[in-house]
Amino acid sequence: METIQQNSDSFDENQSLQVIKEMIQVSQKKLKNDGILFILWGWLMFYVSITGFLFKKFSVAWHIQNLIGWSAMIFLIAGLIFTIYYLIQKRKKVQTYIGVSLRYVWLAMLGSLILINLIQHNILHKTDFLLQQSIYMVVIGYAVITTGAILRHGLITIGGVAFALLALLASYSIANQFLIEAIAWLIAFVIPGHILYAKRRS
Repeated sequence: METIQQNSDSFDENQSLQVIKEMIQVSQKKLKNDGILFILWGWLMFYVSITGFLFKKFSVAWHIQNLIGWSAMIFLIAGLIFTIYYLIQKRKKVQTYIGVSLRYVWLAMLGSLILINLIQHNILHKTDFLLQQSIYMVVIGYAVITTGAILRHGLITIGGVAFALLALLASYSIANQFLIEAIAWLIAFVIPGHILYAKRRS
């Protein structure tokens, strides 16, 4: 009787581990398709960051700055609409516990960014964009690291670590802050996104 109980416990443990492993594999497979979101937001934020750097470094006519500024706003709104549509379409398909958990990680990150802005404004009575950028990068880096750790995906985890470390570097080089942030978006989002999306059929 005791042997049967031990075998049953062993089976339940092995079965649970197998279910968890399969959930991770399914979520990793879905992430390859979700690489499109990494690509989308990586390139969008790279565009915003690199144009911000160029505007600080070089004298650009006001009408050109205005045009680029409005184009960036349009791109970001379009990206947000696409992301919402993409996530709604995904909800119609089979969802995993890990997939839902990751969604909450990124929603929590977005909420944190909003709270950071509000708290900063309440304390300083202004928005210090130089301080805000580096803090934002740390929070985003944390979300990327968490995503990579949950999915056991080394490339994403390394990208998140690089993003956070570049946030520290940006705080030491205020003049090049936007350039450093642009590089961070390439390393943590664009490159991993393209690699994941390219492997989506494997």
